[in-house]
Amino acid sequence: MSHKFVLLVCLAVATVCSAAKVPVAVYYESLCPDSAKFITEQLYPALKSELRDVVEITFVPFGKSTYSTLGSDVTFTCHHGPNECYGNKVHACAIDKIQSDSYRLDSTRESLTLDFINCLMKAGKNFPDNVYPGQRCASESQVNWENIKVCANSTEGSALLRQAGDVTLKLKEPLTSVPTILFNEQFDSKVNKNAQVNFVGTLCRYVGAPQPRICADHNAASGLAKVSGLFTTLLGIWLLRYLF
Repeated sequence: MSHKFVLLVCLAVATVCSAAKVPVAVYYESLCPDSAKFITEQLYPALKSELRDVVEITFVPFGKSTYSTLGSDVTFTCHHGPNECYGNKVHACAIDKIQSDSYRLDSTRESLTLDFINCLMKAGKNFPDNVYPGQRCASESQVNWENIKVCANSTEGSALLRQAGDVTLKLKEPLTSVPTILFNEQFDSKVNKNAQVNFVGTLCRYVGAPQPRICADHNAASGLAKVSGLFTTLLGIWLLRYLF
């Protein structure tokens, strides 16, 4: 089959030839500094680019929390204290409740959820006047805070957080650090570490052809950096040999 024929098929059936979305799951905690750093500095900027079209993101706000049950009551113990338990419930409820606005063509459920979570994580633990930033972030992200708040302060919020806990506890490799990032539902400690400092580069390794331009630009920049590093090393060896 000629390359020209393959190109024509791809043009005719674009959905078949486009890169499949990469499943990415983020296991995090609402008041975890490392989670906040990853989401606000790595994940959010990447997903506001063209990479948003090749990622299927799943947020799991539980981390190293635990829970116990007594009848229908669920009690949570969270890594960073009771405030984090409430924050985790807000995140779990937002993930479940946020809906896209049919009148806003530039937003989707995923993009609104991402904006809201990013805003909360940027706030970190420093809340002015000890007021949780849920309402402010909902306003900035243009999502319905009332639905999220009612959920977070009810048994529904507890049930949703418990579900997040069950998903976390069922990981094949037990969670040992937060955040933990899985690609294609598989945990790899090296990939997890790389993703936290270079999410774009890590993600692009999983994206099939045709890749977004940002991946090509990143690969070119990485290649140039490697060549530059090699040149510097060789120059250093040459100087040591001929000057000393």
